[in-house]
Amino acid sequence: MICEKMVGLVKGSSAIRAMFEEGRKMAKIYGEENVYDFSLGNPNVAPPNAVAESVEDLIRNEDPMHLHGYMSNTGFESTRKAVADSLNKRFHTHYGPENVIMTVGAASGLNVVFRSLLNPGDEVITFAPFFAEYRNYVANYDGVLVEISPDTETFQPKLDEFAAKITARTRCVLVNSPNNPTGVVYSAQTYRKMAEILNEKQKEFGTQIYLVTDEPYRELVYGDVEVPFVPDFYQNTIVGYSFSKSLSLPGERIGYLVIPSEVDDYEEVYAAMGVANRILGYVNAPSMFQLVVERCLEETTDLSYYEQNRNTLYDGLTKLGFTCIKPDGAFYLFMKSPIADEKAFCETAKKHHILIVPGSGFGCPGYVRIAYCVSYETIINSLPAFEKLAAETL
Repeated sequence: MICEKMVGLVKGSSAIRAMFEEGRKMAKIYGEENVYDFSLGNPNVAPPNAVAESVEDLIRNEDPMHLHGYMSNTGFESTRKAVADSLNKRFHTHYGPENVIMTVGAASGLNVVFRSLLNPGDEVITFAPFFAEYRNYVANYDGVLVEISPDTETFQPKLDEFAAKITARTRCVLVNSPNNPTGVVYSAQTYRKMAEILNEKQKEFGTQIYLVTDEPYRELVYGDVEVPFVPDFYQNTIVGYSFSKSLSLPGERIGYLVIPSEVDDYEEVYAAMGVANRILGYVNAPSMFQLVVERCLEETTDLSYYEQNRNTLYDGLTKLGFTCIKPDGAFYLFMKSPIADEKAFCETAKKHHILIVPGSGFGCPGYVRIAYCVSYETIINSLPAFEKLAAETL
């Protein structure tokens, strides 16, 4: 018999993954080319050539005992220094390897943060819509996720509601920008006001509140859109990052945390997170891919591919009469369901071989997420199916 907590987690297992598995079954029945699977945020652009070149060079020339061996809990010092140097160059910071912890992707990084900072009953505030797994990451350590309702006009955080919901038990605020599922980039003005609120609340309650950023899509922005660097606005910021999207390496599970020296109780916090990285079972981030990303920090995937998909899908859906905000980043469209029950809408979409994810899992019922990190042919071929869906539901 499994533990009681896992019984609930199994029942509430990810709707995204469930839809992805449904798509695989449908592809076997109808043919892959006749199923339009927009469920999973799995990059469909190949990693930069430098990744394969680095892997080959490391395998051929690196000492295998170093390449495949253990290192300190926080990761290879050379990799942490390279990450710090890259951030310093881009954001005019002054980080060193002692400010970076290499993690098994962004998910493990967030779990490391919450394991290190949360006592049972402590609150983590986040802004809907948000990545569905946040609920589980916080619950893993008996924390309480406090949701701020969505502003469906702009999908920027509702800061009035945010200020009202901060309590003496608020320990962390979790933000994700560019956002999954909307593709919205939080503005510098948003962060400036958020920082003012947090500084006031820290003084009011005499507590430390950490602003935790989840940034796997930082490099995936279009046009001249800029993603603000959050530590510029608030002292108690901890940055979480993943190379899953920027280098198209989701299966390699490689990322990092940045704990600036300015963070309250920095030495204690950094030490705790280094230990959490080990005791949670991650032990170390994958050794070879630490060294790979060390060499590829200036590389990115071909964003023009995602931008073409975004433009074609957004234009096609809005011409059909659907309503969605045009994303500035990431690779998702967040579309308003034309019927009140977006889960029923998703079931109707399946009849037309379209797989999309209900917004209720992201804390925003009445909307659906469409992941456009698929082939351009899938975008084009799906539009007649969306036209039939529009005729049935609009």
